[in-house]
Amino acid sequence: MSDSQASGPVAGRVALVTGASRGIGAATAKALAAAGAHVVLTGRTVRDLEGVEDAIHDTGGTATIAPLDLTESDSIGRLAAAIAQRWSKLDILVINAANLPTLTPVSQIDPKQFNTALTLNVLATQALIAAFDGLLKRSDAGRVIGLTSSVGANPRAYWGAYGASKAAFDNLLATYAQEIERISNTRVAILNPGATRTEMRARAFPGEDPKTVKLPETVADRIVELVVEGFDNGSRQSMPA
Repeated sequence: MSDSQASGPVAGRVALVTGASRGIGAATAKALAAAGAHVVLTGRTVRDLEGVEDAIHDTGGTATIAPLDLTESDSIGRLAAAIAQRWSKLDILVINAANLPTLTPVSQIDPKQFNTALTLNVLATQALIAAFDGLLKRSDAGRVIGLTSSVGANPRAYWGAYGASKAAFDNLLATYAQEIERISNTRVAILNPGATRTEMRARAFPGEDPKTVKLPETVADRIVELVVEGFDNGSRQSMPA
């Protein structure tokens, strides 16, 4: 099926999903493709991205993999250039990739781990906005959805490193939303998915029964709903725990 033959509520749209190799990112990529979008999948593990791409193709959707490390200085710019050359616009940007440092008291945060989290969760987010702002503005309805965590707004003991990075993440997206409010059709939402059955969640809560928390597909369905139904610019969305 070619891009032009796709059908669905977001047919003809081009979507970019970061961290699309597993978890919420993979589920979101599949859901957007099922809704008709051509999805660009980013992540570091080629084999996992290929698995998601195959699953999309097997159900009649279309996707392109773009293996990259978002923390590498030139990777995001190269990706934006490639998307601009092929499609000349970007309709949907889902910022999902994130790094969770070891949970520890603030006084014992490992500097290298903290730096990695800030680089991916904050610096890469700004780089994505900088690289894709122009392409989003070329869409008649650009949509940016960033996946956050409750600890960004509500500090929790031992979550200081991750929480600080998500607080900065939230601030960047909320500020960007204000800046483009009157000069673009792009709209920005920040979504807190709540407890979800992911590898990151399993590392943070090793004793938790994964069956007690929602599947990534539930979050993916909500993201598609936001894209299709629309939302107030700069809105903060929360899903049940």
